[in-house]
Amino acid sequence: MTASHPRHRRALVVPAGMALATALAFLPNTAATAAPAHQGAASADAASLSYVVNVQGGHGAPAHVKKAIATAGGTIVTSYEKIGVIVVHSSNADFAQTIRTVPGVQSAGATRNAPLPSAVTTDLGSPKVLSAAEVAEAAEEAAADQDPLQNLQWDLPAIKADKAHETSLGSSEVTVAVIDTGVDDTHPDIAPNFDRAASVNCVAGKPDTSEGAWRPGAAESPHGTHVAGEIAAAKNGVGMTGVAPGVKVSGIKVSNPDGYFYTEAVVCGFMWAAEHGVDVTNNSYYTDPWYFNCTDDPDQKALVEAVSRATRYAERKGAVNVAAAGNENYDLAADEITDPVSPNDGTPSDRVIDPAECLDIPTQLPGVVTVASTGAKGLKSSFSNYGRGVIDIAAPGGDSTKYQTPAPPATSGLILGTLPGGKWGYMAGTSMASPHVAGVAALIKSTHPYAPPALVKALLYAQADATACTKPYDIDNDGKADAVCEGPKNRNGFYGWGMADALDAVTR
Repeated sequence: MTASHPRHRRALVVPAGMALATALAFLPNTAATAAPAHQGAASADAASLSYVVNVQGGHGAPAHVKKAIATAGGTIVTSYEKIGVIVVHSSNADFAQTIRTVPGVQSAGATRNAPLPSAVTTDLGSPKVLSAAEVAEAAEEAAADQDPLQNLQWDLPAIKADKAHETSLGSSEVTVAVIDTGVDDTHPDIAPNFDRAASVNCVAGKPDTSEGAWRPGAAESPHGTHVAGEIAAAKNGVGMTGVAPGVKVSGIKVSNPDGYFYTEAVVCGFMWAAEHGVDVTNNSYYTDPWYFNCTDDPDQKALVEAVSRATRYAERKGAVNVAAAGNENYDLAADEITDPVSPNDGTPSDRVIDPAECLDIPTQLPGVVTVASTGAKGLKSSFSNYGRGVIDIAAPGGDSTKYQTPAPPATSGLILGTLPGGKWGYMAGTSMASPHVAGVAALIKSTHPYAPPALVKALLYAQADATACTKPYDIDNDGKADAVCEGPKNRNGFYGWGMADALDAVTR
């Protein structure tokens, strides 16, 4: 588990010339399933910002706090009474400072730095879409017991998922929620396993259950759909195979059309998962606009508190929360890190932070499973964040084919996944590693249906294949170390407890 003093991400930092699609890049020009017009950004005036106001949970917002919010120029959008988080819109620039002085308000802060619409994050690459010819060629080479594209999935044998499927595909009573950019549930590899009742659009900070609201818009990122396929693409004679092809998958959309994951949406996502029987959540993002949220800043402190309350509540309700470690090759156990991208919806500047005090959320929150990425040779991916005591477990997230070339018949060092519109394609990042672990956690839950989250996590770590530090780690072979791994074989900064093991998940 992540240490009790959590420590995390967005743009994928890679050496020049690496042909990687960031798992966290948002792709405004990628075709996707059309979504209803209602699923835009949170309803706020052009000059308004969104805020979270945190009060004592369990009793609802006190009347005097509600009155103070209105007096300070705020409008309550929704209130998550069980955890004491109130979502507010206000155009009063002094709203947070004013409301913090109100008795009963424990913290309050703006969830963004600029009114919507906000700037689009830098696009670092699109998924490599498989052509019809490539699909046909792979299908011709597939074995009789394989889905047509399975022989391109080097990542499945890397965690023994192919062997696990001989024993179990997972239980349809288990649901993994993809808290992400939206899921195209019409995809032929996702439709058989899609859980409509556990799907929602949370972009506005409150649930929208309209039909199709959880899908990505035509100009939005295919990221969530890719993740969903990695977890639970059906073993149905079509396309690829997920890590847990017998479990259910749901889509909880929390990313706005500009590609931002704001606090109110993330809180809504965890609360929805908690109240709708979700067993595992996958979180391949960081909560915007701060890569690291420093608790000595009153705004950032409020964001950490709001998301922490939501993740803890989801776990209390039975969900194992799994998250990607990030793609900057940061040592998250270092004394300091320079964060050059925050706030990413305002004017970012280089700021030196202590990753033990300034937290990537939800990845570094207590209880969240923090996942590092490996490539086709089983080494830490060139981009993956790491850190002793921070990384809990590792799984395939891909890497440059030049750095880690898979064994034939696989041809790409990236990770195959589903894409909107009935397509398949390659992406890479810790965002691709996290769903592998979410899938293994779902297999454990399938094998042990009454296991609480703490036991599922304990089994996940105990069953992982211990992996020794890579020393020296010179992934580009230029004679210089690209990262330094610390710790023993069964608990180190690159691989945590080791590589996730799907076979043990269904046999032990």
